[in-house]
Amino acid sequence: RTPTAPVIADRSVDHRDDIAAIEQIVRDIETGSRRDADLLAEHFAENSTAVSAAGALLAGREEMREAGRRLLGPLRGQRARYELADVQFVRPDVALAHSMLGDDADGNDLDVGHTMVALYVLVKEGDSWWVVARQNTLRTPFSE
Repeated sequence: RTPTAPVIADRSVDHRDDIAAIEQIVRDIETGSRRDADLLAEHFAENSTAVSAAGALLAGREEMREAGRRLLGPLRGQRARYELADVQFVRPDVALAHSMLGDDADGNDLDVGHTMVALYVLVKEGDSWWVVARQNTLRTPFSE
């Protein structure tokens, strides 16, 4: 007999302000990825991890900042738009968020030949949300 799977979702508080804060984090990461490595890493916890779309594992905030500095050359001037697709609160202070990297800020196709989806695991400490993990995945025509 298969047990019924639970719905794991926090409904104990109004999360509108939390969603706004997470949207700002995604916007900062979008801006940071093409202009400012410090802004790119600003919302990552010191012990965070990230996996690039190419499979590279980055451990810690400083490694994220250094990777951002290396990417600034190829991505400088890129106008990719990171759009927050959804946020799920599994606890009042733990959220899973997906963002989509697709068209540029003007709605034009990107010239980089791919789109991407990112999964963020965020934890709220005090009044601030922190990224503790991020996984980027390239989207292929099969996955769309």
